[in-house]
Amino acid sequence: MALIYQSTRDEKNTVTASQAILQGLANDGGLFTPTTCPEVELDFDKLKDASYQEVAKLVLSAFLDDFTSEELDDCIRSAYDGKFDTPEIAPLVKLNGQYNLELFHGSTIAFKDMALSILPYLMTTAAKKHGLDKEIVILTATSGDTGKAAMAGFADVPGTQIIVFYPRDGVSKVQELQMTTQTGSNTHVVAIDGNFDDAQTDVKRMFNDVALREKLAAHGKQFSSANSMNIGRLVPQVVYYVWAYAQLVKQGEITAGDEVNFTVPTGNFGNILAAFYAKQIGLPVGKLICASNENKVLTDFFATGVYDKKRTFKVTTSPSMDILVSSNLERLIFHLLGNSAAKTKELMEQLGADGEYTLADVNQEILDLFAAGFATEDETVAEIKRVYDGNAYIEDPHTAVASAVHQTYRQETGDETPTVIVSTASPYKFPVVAVEAVTGRTDLSDFEALEVLHEVSGVPYPKAVDGLETAPVLHDTVVATAEMQAEVERYLGL
Repeated sequence: MALIYQSTRDEKNTVTASQAILQGLANDGGLFTPTTCPEVELDFDKLKDASYQEVAKLVLSAFLDDFTSEELDDCIRSAYDGKFDTPEIAPLVKLNGQYNLELFHGSTIAFKDMALSILPYLMTTAAKKHGLDKEIVILTATSGDTGKAAMAGFADVPGTQIIVFYPRDGVSKVQELQMTTQTGSNTHVVAIDGNFDDAQTDVKRMFNDVALREKLAAHGKQFSSANSMNIGRLVPQVVYYVWAYAQLVKQGEITAGDEVNFTVPTGNFGNILAAFYAKQIGLPVGKLICASNENKVLTDFFATGVYDKKRTFKVTTSPSMDILVSSNLERLIFHLLGNSAAKTKELMEQLGADGEYTLADVNQEILDLFAAGFATEDETVAEIKRVYDGNAYIEDPHTAVASAVHQTYRQETGDETPTVIVSTASPYKFPVVAVEAVTGRTDLSDFEALEVLHEVSGVPYPKAVDGLETAPVLHDTVVATAEMQAEVERYLGL
């Protein structure tokens, strides 16, 4: 029996996996979500010796069950290849008191590569499967990493266009240049005078605009998403949690069946939600620790049951987490409410109207799986220094947020369960922050800091930043948030 993906806001709106990937978001504003998780045989005596590609085949076959075995083989082979700088794809590094799962060895040195390397292949395969003759327009908002990784994946892919909106003053210089120098005749990058939530809110509005959808169709086009709101982005992220556990077994750090905690730097909630689905298919997870920066809306939510976005938006040194509306949390809310689309829709409408909602009568077993905490800017810097001093290893600020939250969690709870820190970006993506934390130097530009980071870390320059300073800027459009749709229509010739 095929796995059913249902909108979180309408129980009658159901699709298969390939249909969900093509649509991206449900046309009722909800997110396509599995109502039951597939059964997966997680035999770690075998998986400990499996390649990343083999683990991916196991997990994706279960969740994307209307793709053939041959189709998945082709997608996986095309995605997880030489564009990653290590055959392991996602190395697990042992540090003092924790294990860092390095998800930044892809072409844009951020964890988004793990899923966005395969999404274009899943999407074009799904389009062929359904005989789709429309051009797919990838419309996405980014807090720094999704945009570049999506463009790298979709650049010059036939039958697609990709439009990325990002907050002009809300990303690092390296992140911005990675986007604005992106090649590809089908790529379009637009900065907005606003924050990520502004961009994401208007992108979701455009997806749900019936008149715009009809205008696109009249021109032979349809929207889809590369954000983790697309199940084709989310499911491949489940893979690396299973992989990490297998590596711990292989390295003799745990015995198959032992529980492991995961601490995840969290913005839009997709990465940690993938860990939740890994737990649902049988991964022995103790706690999922949701780590936030000073935009701690999720920390407060797990502490109080109240989601309140009515607060000051803070620009931090971990910009990919500078988010007050965590879209993927809607999927967890759906599960917490017993997969009730009616109740989920009511809460999401309440969030839109009032800026907050309160959870009641939830599945306590699911809720108890999560812990949450946040790290201040000072704590983040201190953690980069602490890890460097103890391990000669440099974390990026997002990873350091998770690392700091893990330290606090362990001190407060006494929980000594082996813990994997999900390391979401290379420090080369945020060189000024990393170098200042380690050396105390505050006088360096981004590219001067890259040189110093290379000296103090001993890690070679990733291809993603080598030559970036001199690469030609190909995208320099800036619009007000209110002008986003007009820019989409202009670019697409609607």
